[in-house]
Amino acid sequence: MTQRWGLTIPLTGVPLAEHAEIIRALPDLGYTDVWSAETNGTDAFTPLALAAAWEPTLRLGTAIVPVYTRGPALIAMSAAALAAAAPGRFVLGLGASSPVIVGNWNGIAFEEPYKRSRDVLRAVKTALAGGRVDGEFDSFTIKRFKLEQAPTPPPAIVLAALRPQMLRLAGREADGAILNWLASTDVPTCTAAVGNPDAEVVARIFVCPTEDSEFARNIGKLLISTYLTVPAYAAFHDWLGRGEILKPMHEAWAAGDRAGAAAAIPDEVIDALVVHGSPQACREHVQAYVDAGVQTPAIALLPTPAGPPTLDLLCALGRS
Repeated sequence: MTQRWGLTIPLTGVPLAEHAEIIRALPDLGYTDVWSAETNGTDAFTPLALAAAWEPTLRLGTAIVPVYTRGPALIAMSAAALAAAAPGRFVLGLGASSPVIVGNWNGIAFEEPYKRSRDVLRAVKTALAGGRVDGEFDSFTIKRFKLEQAPTPPPAIVLAALRPQMLRLAGREADGAILNWLASTDVPTCTAAVGNPDAEVVARIFVCPTEDSEFARNIGKLLISTYLTVPAYAAFHDWLGRGEILKPMHEAWAAGDRAGAAAAIPDEVIDALVVHGSPQACREHVQAYVDAGVQTPAIALLPTPAGPPTLDLLCALGRS
């Protein structure tokens, strides 16, 4: 499988409209992919649609489109439109998202995420292949939906997955898996659970390119205490063997002590999950994920004391 090198867009601190110069420069800086995210900033599709117009060679991927916040037909239509705008260059990443995003922010019940992810994957895969979706699934019913014009070729679909059941689903029914919030040493455990050597493994890797370790670790503490207390991520790291070392964080969080939860995270956990140091050291750490079995690292740049990322920094972090 071709080795790829991705960047998460949009970049923090850079207005979306000002990304054109950056996107056009990325192939010469060693990047093959741009991957979007969808939490409380931009949606997953708009930055990629702009990138498709700005630069004709980069592969474009969503990481991820939540399976609850849009209906399967709308997901298929959006994916088909982007696949038509960038033929052969678009990858649809689907995922369950989280109770906060789905329930608290969108007012939708976050129920049975495995079944919802499986059902949306199957429905959207059928629609993008040109088939008619018609019938009862465990989590919804669709009556006679067919895309007006299915893309040729249909885009690959990868599934965000954390634990064995979802990882196996990604390996069995999707074209690959998207991993998140893991150490490079965790990659073999996840790929073994995927169980398909032909499945693409994408990993979002959080990178804070600064030699101010205190600054980087403070950001890491905030992010880790926010993310890893979400039930799915807590269970993921229990499975990976970090349950005991993260127990003080979970206890403080459950008691409502957010500052105490962040303070309870050991440096060794932060250093494993958040890449930091000089740009060269960061690039080497990202390469460790690749060496462990990730085909597509999607670098997610975190803020640094130096301000928004520059082309020079992106060059230093690019694939050499």
